[in-house]
Amino acid sequence: MLQLVVDKRQNLRDFTDNTYAQGSFYFDTLIKNKDIKVNGQRVGKNVLLEVGDVVTYYTTPKQESRAAFYITYEDENVLVVDKESGVNSEAVFAALCRERECYFIHRLDRNTKGLMIFALSTAAESVLLQAFREKRVEKRYHALCFRVPKLPSAVLTAYLKKDEKRALVQVFDSPQKGAEKIVTEYTTLETGEGVCKLEICLHTGKTHQIRAHLAHIGCPIVGDMKYGDEIKNKERQITRQCLIAKKLRIDSDGILAYLKDKTFLSAFEL
Repeated sequence: MLQLVVDKRQNLRDFTDNTYAQGSFYFDTLIKNKDIKVNGQRVGKNVLLEVGDVVTYYTTPKQESRAAFYITYEDENVLVVDKESGVNSEAVFAALCRERECYFIHRLDRNTKGLMIFALSTAAESVLLQAFREKRVEKRYHALCFRVPKLPSAVLTAYLKKDEKRALVQVFDSPQKGAEKIVTEYTTLETGEGVCKLEICLHTGKTHQIRAHLAHIGCPIVGDMKYGDEIKNKERQITRQCLIAKKLRIDSDGILAYLKDKTFLSAFEL
């Protein structure tokens, strides 16, 4: 059982997705069995919550034991975790905050696995946020894609425009009104029958950049339900993108200068 207090007006599913990963994993089952209470009353549907509402989840020990993330590295300043697919970054942060002082630095898409770093003090938070702003953070991703790109490696430049209403982005080869320049570098690691494994380095970090940019060049990520190949995904019965935040290195200074010599690696593989 876990009891949480609502901090802003939102529906129950969104609150669950952002605060309790295990509740998110089994949300439909919990709702069906009326194993969620709001202010002491059992609910059988996704309801609107108000600030101060108390939500209680009656998850089983088996449900509670399903891992949302794994700790990769921890010291007095930072914590690096390997996030599972199907978990909101905010839910990882919420779980950590229930156990310790913690500060949110960056996020991954819900269905992207891999490395995230959190600060464990305000001093470390300041240094990490500055490193991200100044682009002194190297993030490399591994992706399994349909089809093989024409070149084994390349630095791609394009222009990305958000469609807020549809929660999608569009990629164009030339400048467009409202579009931002994106730069995506890839190297082919392996090829197979109609698929390839790529390592990707982001030179810009825009919403859905990797997924949309690779789809734009004709190599959509396997399992990507927004930008991918719907027919091929159905054939393989894959509904989550095969994308891992695989490597993380921070060229930091000050109290985190010691991290310069560390490269963190995700344990997840494609």
